[in-house]
Amino acid sequence: MKNSRIGITLVAGIVSVAGVAAVAGAQPVQLRVTVQNLAPSNSVSFAALRLGFHNGTYDSFNNGQAAGMSAISIAEGGTGNLWFPAFSAAEPNATLGSVVRAAGGALRPGETASSDHTVDPSINRFFTFGSMVVPSNDHWIANDNPMQYMLFNAAGELNLTSISQFGRQIWDNGSETEDPANAAFLVGSVNANRTPQNGVVSFNFDRLDAFNGLTTTAGYVFQRQFGANDEIYRISFEVIPTPGAMSLLGMSGVVVLRRRRR
Repeated sequence: MKNSRIGITLVAGIVSVAGVAAVAGAQPVQLRVTVQNLAPSNSVSFAALRLGFHNGTYDSFNNGQAAGMSAISIAEGGTGNLWFPAFSAAEPNATLGSVVRAAGGALRPGETASSDHTVDPSINRFFTFGSMVVPSNDHWIANDNPMQYMLFNAAGELNLTSISQFGRQIWDNGSETEDPANAAFLVGSVNANRTPQNGVVSFNFDRLDAFNGLTTTAGYVFQRQFGANDEIYRISFEVIPTPGAMSLLGMSGVVVLRRRRR
C-alpha cells in the first residue's frame, strides 16, 4: 500500500509538471523539423526545404495562375532568394529558415535532414514550405493555401506531427519549358539558362519523364518510377524540451520522493 501511494504521488507530480509545460507551450518553443526523401532509388531528389512559421497571411502562389518571382526563386533554382524577402515583407514576425542536407546539395532518395527553429506559437501557428524537385526545370512541392497546415492549436500545442507529399502533389510551376539542357541536377546542364513557358502553376509530375535515362550530378541515372499515390517526401515536427522543463520534471520527482520518505 505504501508503494502504491508513492506511485500515485509521483504521477500527480508528473501531471503537475505537464500542466506547467502545457502553459509554457504558449511561449516560444524549440521545434525540430526533419525531412525524408521517400522516392524510389534513382528517382527524384529535393533541394533544401525553405520554410516559414507564420500567421497564415503570406501566399506565394495560386493554382491556375502565373507564378510570381518569389515562387520562381524556389521552383527554378531552389534558393528562395526572392521568396524569403517577400515572406518577410508580408509577415515581419514570421520565423523563416531552411532544412539543408548536411553534406550540401540535393537530398537523395532514402536520405534525411533536420534543423531546429525557435517558434512562437502564439503568433505563428501556421507552416508554409517549398522545395524544388530535381532533376527538373521548374517542378517543386509547396502548399498553395497559407492556412492549409495549422501547426499549433490555440493553446500553443503541436497540432501536426508530419506532412506527407505524394506524386500527385508535385507542382509544375509553368514558368520554364522542360529542357534537359537547362535543368537543375543534370550532368552538363546549365540551370541558369531558361526558356520561358509563360504558363500557369498546375499539378503535373508526368513531365519529369523528360529526364528519364539522364545522369544526375549525384552520379545516378534518373528514372521517375513513382506514381500519383506514392509518398515521396515527408516533413516531421518534434518539440524539443528545454533544459529548464527537464530540470523541473526531475526536481518534481525528487521532491515527491523526499516527502514520502519522511
